[in-house]
Amino acid sequence: MTGISDHEDAEALRQRELLARLAAARADAAASPGLRAYRANAHASAERALGTACPTLRVLLGAEDFAQLAREFWHADPPLRGDLGEWGDALPEWIAAHAGLAEWPYLADCARLDLALHHCERAADAVFDAASLALLSSTDPARLQLRLMPGVQALRSRWPLASLHAAHAGRDESLFDVARDRLQQGQGEAVVVARDGWRGVVHRIAAPDLAFMQALACGADLARALDAAGDGFDFAAWLADALRCRWLKEVALVGD
Repeated sequence: MTGISDHEDAEALRQRELLARLAAARADAAASPGLRAYRANAHASAERALGTACPTLRVLLGAEDFAQLAREFWHADPPLRGDLGEWGDALPEWIAAHAGLAEWPYLADCARLDLALHHCERAADAVFDAASLALLSSTDPARLQLRLMPGVQALRSRWPLASLHAAHAGRDESLFDVARDRLQQGQGEAVVVARDGWRGVVHRIAAPDLAFMQALACGADLARALDAAGDGFDFAAWLADALRCRWLKEVALVGD
């Protein structure tokens, strides 16, 4: 019996072969109707997949320009697996290097945030271990690790990432004014992506919280993560936010 991974690998190989033929046939007016139909279907699949993964980017660019971007990216970085929901991780770097998008340098980080939300929503479910909090009052911080929920990710941008996302995710026109002002001021923002039920949400955070969470994500013990956060970090306030917003999965002993 062929397993799921074998099927996906075979699908990825088929897509790569067909994409190679598409590239070769791009200037060939005599390309077969079947190949032209596949090309149209591939472009539509690319637009749907990226539109699902990057809704903020789609709104920022507009439907027509986003469709063109999706087609270009499909040819530049074709899927390696059959599940298109896993495709697109290279998009932010590709956008950052795209000469035609240099006028909007914040687009790459907007795509990065969109993808973080997309992966967060697809992450495995996990249950918070409330009993493990008792370790905080009884154990040396150097022997503890705070483990985050699957899909939780902290990001930093030189652009107002949370403000741009909020403006383009809702219908509150005043949020566009906020995002525009922060763009003009060159105000960067840091965010945490987490899940509320099944839906990915964005939480704006301060620089010390970002440093703390990035240290945790890299496997630092609690003592080293506190050092990374610095003197301006309020651990009690962070813990309250982490419990309320479902960032924290458990407190564990180092090595467990």
